Amino acid sequence: MSEIPFDEADLVRRLIARDQSALSELYQQFGTLVYSIAMRVVQNSTLADEVTQDAFLKVWNQPTSWDPNRGKFISWLLTITRYTAIDRLRMEQRRPLQNAVELDDLRLGKRGLMDDPSWQDGRILRSLLEKLPQEQVQVIELAFFQGMSHSEIAEHLGLPLGTVKTRVRLGLQKLKALWTEVTEN
Repeated sequence: MSEIPFDEADLVRRLIARDQSALSELYQQFGTLVYSIAMRVVQNSTLADEVTQDAFLKVWNQPTSWDPNRGKFISWLLTITRYTAIDRLRMEQRRPLQNAVELDDLRLGKRGLMDDPSWQDGRILRSLLEKLPQEQVQVIELAFFQGMSHSEIAEHLGLPLGTVKTRVRLGLQKLKALWTEVTEN
């Protein structure tokens, strides 16, 4: 069974004409890819669903913003997806945490959150990150907390890929040494 080739220009013309079947075709063609990019950035299936919906809604509302002279349609769609996901992460980080703990709930001297080993490990890790050079902290945070690949970090920061890999490796080595020093004492 031969697959019908994807005609970007025709699809965009149909989106501009508000043809809902074009949006449906767009989702069938790229929905899984858009979701996987969103999931990679937000690391949460509910948020990835929302980002996917938002990305397709942006395409539906502004199909004329794609310029075929500047690149392929899929590149434009995935760029929209990536920035939508990053914006969603930022928005989620600004919201008050649902499970935020009040200082009164820490209960010094009683068995509580402060006695939880994972909470203490997180505090230790945050304090150790502060001891690393800022450029190493930056790439580690982008890689491990934002879910970016080395290539994405290099593009995002405008650095050579080798520099990013070196900073991540050196930062992790220093972090491991600091962790060992703190946890063995």
